[in-house]
Amino acid sequence: MKVSCLQEQLQRGLSRVSRAVSTRSTLPVLSNVLLSTDRGRLRIAATDMAVGVTTWIDAVIEEEGALTVDARLLGEFVNTLPAGDVSLTSDSVRMSMTVQSGRDKATINGLDADDFPVLPSVSGDGFTVDINGQRLREAITMVEFSAATDESRPVLAGVLTRFDGDTMTLASADGFRMAVIDQPLETPVDGRHDFIVPARAYREFARIIGDFDEPVRLSLTANRSQLVARVGDTEWVSSLIDGTFPDVKQIVPKETSTRIDLGRESLLQAVRRSSFFARENNDVVYLTIQPGADELTPGSVEISATAAERGNSQSYVDASVTGTEMRVAFNSHYLTDVLAVLRTGQVMIGLNGPNAAGIIRASDHQNCTHVIMPMVIGG
Repeated sequence: MKVSCLQEQLQRGLSRVSRAVSTRSTLPVLSNVLLSTDRGRLRIAATDMAVGVTTWIDAVIEEEGALTVDARLLGEFVNTLPAGDVSLTSDSVRMSMTVQSGRDKATINGLDADDFPVLPSVSGDGFTVDINGQRLREAITMVEFSAATDESRPVLAGVLTRFDGDTMTLASADGFRMAVIDQPLETPVDGRHDFIVPARAYREFARIIGDFDEPVRLSLTANRSQLVARVGDTEWVSSLIDGTFPDVKQIVPKETSTRIDLGRESLLQAVRRSSFFARENNDVVYLTIQPGADELTPGSVEISATAAERGNSQSYVDASVTGTEMRVAFNSHYLTDVLAVLRTGQVMIGLNGPNAAGIIRASDHQNCTHVIMPMVIGG
């Protein structure tokens, strides 16, 4: 193989696939990136067998070919090269690749491209849907952090993805919190299609989508074991989680006895201040809700925490409160995670008592709901 391309494009391509490179596999080829000529362009691909990313960049092809080389070493070297042309020349006998830019040159040992796993591509064989890329990215960002981080219940380490008529629903839960968002589809689908995508894989895909301002095509492989996405000049593939996800719509409280509307940023900063003290007490922060004395007087929410050895913290945020006075305890991390992604001026907190699940939404949007279980504290 002998090709030349721009350093900026090669660097961007290597960066895009880098998060799919395996760092723990016993198969050496999975620590490598595949470089191959493909219909007049340079194909760059990486996979850890659970997630795979392939991207294409413009290149001048002098000789066809393919080779895999150490992804980290190649990426680090290319990152330091000056802007301009970079030539890549592979030696199929020595299994090495020479990377040259001006007088700067490196030779990196590689492995046969035939040893690299075959990655599926978007096709029309299974379920396929075209969706707005930024809506998908927003939906992923809103829910992925609520998925479980351990594998004891595999389905909870994933994000339920449902296409039903003209609506896409994404949901995640870890047993203590849950997030669900509905987004409209520009083109309705036939029937209902459910599958569970690992949250980690979705998180990386959201970063890829951020580089593009165009639709995303999602496809299930024929055996429905993998999800393949195409956006721009990049394809992403993820293995799916087998299992049945909890019925999220049944978990969301239909009504709440107390509603609090208040500024998101003020509440976020108050919770963060209290979290400094809460971390020595199982991350418990208390919200004490106080309605206004009359319709013209605003209510308030006190956010507090106590560290037995160090002290305590109290912050107050004005709020519109409908309902009765209440004191409820939450995990500070769960609150800050939600408030950090909502990115809206006002939020609504709905409560049904100190021992029942609470909900958090943007005050002016009902399509995304976060459910948080309170921490039951004696005394």
